[in-house]
Amino acid sequence: MGSRVTACDGISEIPPSSAVSVLTMSFQAQYAQQRQNIRNQIRQRRRALTSEQQNNFALQTAERIATHPRIQAAHSIAVFLSFDGELDTRPLIERLWQQAKQVYLPVLHPFSPGNLLFLRYTPETPLVNNRFNILEPQLDVRNVLPVGSLDVVLTPLVAFDSSGQRLGMGGGFYDRTLQNWQHLGPYPIGLAHDCQQVEQLPVEHWDIPLPEIITPSQNWTWQIAK
Repeated sequence: MGSRVTACDGISEIPPSSAVSVLTMSFQAQYAQQRQNIRNQIRQRRRALTSEQQNNFALQTAERIATHPRIQAAHSIAVFLSFDGELDTRPLIERLWQQAKQVYLPVLHPFSPGNLLFLRYTPETPLVNNRFNILEPQLDVRNVLPVGSLDVVLTPLVAFDSSGQRLGMGGGFYDRTLQNWQHLGPYPIGLAHDCQQVEQLPVEHWDIPLPEIITPSQNWTWQIAK
């Protein structure tokens, strides 16, 4: 009796472990693409806002934050300079200076890739463009404050969902900064436009959920497990 030839003759059978690995890699790639698609969609939404909308939303959010109990009790507050349609933080920074708060801005760590330093920011602070073309204070170690010494970190984000999950630009800078914030670090508050909310984000194990997110129209709060 002759042997039966199949369409797969001559192709080695994939070991079960390798097949699982291939499927896992395929799933991870799809998951990463899904997250990137959300980033692209939300960034387009932000960029579609008019200058008038941006100005109004910035003032509304500045008022919400300036009167927030955590902010009023804080001494040292980390903010960020807006980029790519993010909520404009300039009115907020002016309010914080008026309240005699010490304002700090993130700077890309020169010797520890993927990490941030936080430097004191005043009206006289010289600013430079970093490798992402985002303005940051010119590095001066005399102006650095350890993350654990900050009272509040106002955090940028691309998208958020109804459970407090945050999606950033993909570099993981703030996920690293906020690790163990419940025990070691400052209280984080996300800042976003209302249009940056999505129903549910695809979450990775390194993602750090936020206890609070403030938009021009609402304060969102969640109980985060310690």
